Amino acid sequence: MRILPHVLLCTLLSLSAWGLPFAAEATAQERVLGEERVEPGIQFIFEAAPADDVTPYDQNLSEEATDIHLEVLVGWSEDAEVDVPEGVTRGGFVGYLEFFATVTNERTGQETKVDFIPHLTLGDAMHYARNIALPGAPDDPYTIAIDVRPPSETTVAFHRSWREAHGTPLFEPQTYTYEGLDLAAVAAATRR
Repeated sequence: MRILPHVLLCTLLSLSAWGLPFAAEATAQERVLGEERVEPGIQFIFEAAPADDVTPYDQNLSEEATDIHLEVLVGWSEDAEVDVPEGVTRGGFVGYLEFFATVTNERTGQETKVDFIPHLTLGDAMHYARNIALPGAPDDPYTIAIDVRPPSETTVAFHRSWREAHGTPLFEPQTYTYEGLDLAAVAAATRR
């Protein structure tokens, strides 16, 4: 399991600000499910994170009803070895993408399907995410398949310069599947 450096730093600073020792209960434990890249230089980091309080409440599962917070950090590649389009900001958020996840309990076959929406938080800033209730016990094994789709033709317009250099659509739809996931530690962690 990997805790992202910015999450660890924010956690340690938060604990020290409240006078709590760094060895306090599990806090903000995220699990990277996978890292992928599509042309033209777009980087995806898929994560399972602890439940969070997300508004507006009528459009988001409550923190109390949530087992995990699925999220996708997406931006133009920061890797200097990767070509990115002229004019984009390395690490900059890529908007108007569509993400759909199917979470399958490998023991029972039960599924939960969710779509991701843009979220804004300290630390990760703009990302796509959704609070979800797992279709079974947190310690059951899970498969998560995430469909990634480019912006639709009616959402983003492409100038001739882009079309000539990179074509359209932005990229071809992709599906990334992660199997045998143990999400119990993430489901037990808190953000406070």
